[in-house]
Formats: sequence, structure tokens, C-alpha cells
Amino acid sequence: MADSAQAAEFGLEDARRMLDEMFAPWVLDLRLSVETIETNPPQGAAADWQPGATLRMAFSERICRSGGIVCGQALMALADTAMVFAISAANRGFRPMTTVDQTTHFLKAVSSSDVLAEARVVRLGRTMSFGRVTLYGAGGGNPVAMVSSAFAML
Repeated sequence: MADSAQAAEFGLEDARRMLDEMFAPWVLDLRLSVETIETNPPQGAAADWQPGATLRMAFSERICRSGGIVCGQALMALADTAMVFAISAANRGFRPMTTVDQTTHFLKAVSSSDVLAEARVVRLGRTMSFGRVTLYGAGGGNPVAMVSSAFAML
């Protein structure tokens, strides 16, 4: 777990620094940005509120297949990375982890648009953590994919 000094400080700037310093170069090539980190429930939040993060993947022809459709591999990488940030938000800082399982349901194509990943922790554990990610085209509307994942906490 994160120490108390780290717990008091983990926020958006820490997450942005984490993205720059801790991820493989090919992940950085996806042009991700951390939009939000949520460590505490907002006032009036539902009883089942969970920590989370929102990441944005900037549109680029490099992540598309024919017709400007964002490829599934890029969407899955975005979801996986977003979940690392959601778990880090729940832990109030980064803790080493590795993906054990990721199931993606593609609902509709997203084309010529940034993609937003809204990641939430479902269960934060000492040895395993679980989460869900909903992907949206940046223009809003219905989800383009839903992802569930499990991470081993190292």
C-alpha cells in the first residue's frame, strides 16, 4: 500500500508524471493523457462509488484500420492503461501490478475521434484487483466498448 504522505498527495499531476515515467514507449506513442483521477467520492456520491480515472487517447491515423476506424488493439491498450491509473487512484499511488485478464466487448466502431476511457475499481485487494472500463468516442453518446479486467498486485 502507499504510505500516508503519498496518500495525501496522489492526484492529477502525480498521475501525469506516472504516465511519462512508468510506461513503455509504445504506450506513450498512443498519445494518452490523464484527464481525471478520483480518489475520494464526490459529495452526494452513491454508496457503491469506487475510485477511478479517465484517460483520453488522441485520434491518429496510426491507430486506425481502413476507413479511419480506431483498431481494437489500441482500444484494449487504452483500457488496460486506464485501469492501472484507477487502481493507483484507489491505492493513493502506484503499486506494481500486472494484467491477469482482460475481456473486451466491442459495441460499435469509433472513427476519426479521440477516445475516452472511464475506469473504475470494482474490488481493490492485497493480491488481486478488479475493474471495469467504459470507452466512449470523445463526442459523447453511447459506449463503444466495455472492458472488465483483473490485475495481480505484485
